[in-house]
Amino acid sequence: MHTIQVEEKVPLIRAVPLSLQHLFAMFGASILVPTLFKINPAVVLMMNGVGTLIYLLLCKGKAPAYLGSSFAFLSPVFVVLGANQAMWGANYSLALGGFIASGLVFMLVAAIIWKCGPRWINTVLPPATMGPIVALIGLELAKVATGMAGFTADAAGGYDGRAIFVAMATLAVITLGSLVFRGFAAVISLLIGIVVGYLIAIPLGLVDFAPVSAAPLLALPTFYKPVFDFTAMLVILPAALVVITEHIGHLVVTGRIIKRDLMREPGLHRSLFGDGVSTVLSGFFGSVPTTTYGENIGVMAITRVYSVWVIGGAAVLSIVLAFSGTLSALIQSIPSAVMGGVCILLFGVIAASGIRMLVEAKVDYSKPVNLSLTAIVLIVGISEVAVKLGNVELKGMALATVVGMLLSLLFHMLGNLGLLNEQNR
Repeated sequence: MHTIQVEEKVPLIRAVPLSLQHLFAMFGASILVPTLFKINPAVVLMMNGVGTLIYLLLCKGKAPAYLGSSFAFLSPVFVVLGANQAMWGANYSLALGGFIASGLVFMLVAAIIWKCGPRWINTVLPPATMGPIVALIGLELAKVATGMAGFTADAAGGYDGRAIFVAMATLAVITLGSLVFRGFAAVISLLIGIVVGYLIAIPLGLVDFAPVSAAPLLALPTFYKPVFDFTAMLVILPAALVVITEHIGHLVVTGRIIKRDLMREPGLHRSLFGDGVSTVLSGFFGSVPTTTYGENIGVMAITRVYSVWVIGGAAVLSIVLAFSGTLSALIQSIPSAVMGGVCILLFGVIAASGIRMLVEAKVDYSKPVNLSLTAIVLIVGISEVAVKLGNVELKGMALATVVGMLLSLLFHMLGNLGLLNEQNR
């Protein structure tokens, strides 16, 4: 399969389907966040597209990444929204103030990295810690993918055979297509899989065309005004730590995939600053915080198409989609079973990327330090253990990230003091 590099331009006739793949990959997860907050997804689609274009510009077109809605903020935002759903509209404005503050934190950390350099990151997040954290990004989403694919039992203990069939058919087409398709068909195997899954789902009654026919041809996004409340900002700000760590992990993984050191060029500071600018602007317009999207990293890993022009095309399509009621409704009509089949592969690719980091960094597991870091991070992340800090609950990858960083610092200090027994062998 031919590799399309970062700066390589793609003819329009090929760029459109390649960009559509990225759009489909991010669409379900990206609109899920505003749907949970009960706000108009159109403003999120618009700002995700705008944020991605700004990110690509600030990174000098050297870092292929799509910025989508961050899941890390779900828990603290629900605390701010409160139990009374009738008040969510007003309380969402309070959350927007927290989003803007989080974006400013991204920009502040980016400035520190720019001034001090990124070397300290290897101390806080060495490969033995970073690898399992990146793997957890995919593993933590495994239940989401299999649930969308119909493998989660309903209240009566039954399963939806139609959903499972559609999901497995979609997964089979994408997987086999990436192996046996030739030429351009191999590059767009993911898009072909989505189309095939959609067509199979129609006669099975899994597609509802009523919202598509009722949707207006053009529609303006709904904007929301931020309100700055100190208490709400304190509740939301801790989630910024998770996103920063996730961002670093995604940048490292993307660099491994495209075989370039993105931490140095365009630099972690530019990448994180771009995400910060995107998040701040999103907060002012009523959208949700953004983060580099693992789904789109998965698409690049499968298709070997790394062109920022293709990513930019997906961003433009997202903006257009925000103003098109019909197109938006059509994409929303894609059954979750289809996207479940897609995500089983995409999330697995992200998990495999974490393992790949460990292999390529040649992490020596004969050393107790490396073995302990990876083992503890994985178990903390995979388990259901949770720690509450006031109104903020840390669990899964978020908790594993904090634990991994603290252990890495502790082991580094012990090493500097000459207290590690492996130093005396």
